Amino acid sequence: MRGRFISLEGVDGSGKSTQASMLADALRDREHEVVAVREPGGTPLGEAIREVVLGPDAMSPWAEALLFAAARAQLVADVIRPALEGGKWVVADRFLDSSLAYQGTARGLGIERVVQVNAPAIEDCMPDLTIIIDIAPGSAADRRAGRGSVDRIEDEGEALQEAVAAGYREVARLFPERIALVSGAGSLDEVHTRVLAAVIGGL
Repeated sequence: MRGRFISLEGVDGSGKSTQASMLADALRDREHEVVAVREPGGTPLGEAIREVVLGPDAMSPWAEALLFAAARAQLVADVIRPALEGGKWVVADRFLDSSLAYQGTARGLGIERVVQVNAPAIEDCMPDLTIIIDIAPGSAADRRAGRGSVDRIEDEGEALQEAVAAGYREVARLFPERIALVSGAGSLDEVHTRVLAAVIGGL
């Protein structure tokens, strides 16, 4: 039996990485075998791309989009697809919808064009459920300020994050059968309760 694939998304500082980890632990508590992955990364090639794409050097929007797609292709081939075929659950800290929001919308490349670029990278390997942690970019900025160092994309500031937040709302509108918007307000446990409810109700 094929496993289940869940991705968590959100603007930088939304808490999605923490919620992805908490969800993976909750699923393990329910005796599911879980593989947790992050983007970009999760493979030697993906981690090398992560260093480049989040590093300080400027790059064009298409270079950025294609690097993310390359890391995603390797993660699907080496980790995600084999895990799903083995009946495991996969919890991803970001997946395709990040590219649709960041590069497709915020960078102005177009959601459909970014979908087309990623199609051969992921083939039919899409999340069964995507949870977007919905939080005001200003609140997310306050969280980012408290954690010290920022990467190249985070360093672009709140205007980019506002555009990304709008991108996520558009992606949620386009793919309502797959995407759930979950409020990121409140404590970690309160958000986790909402995430878990979305998983239970959405699969």
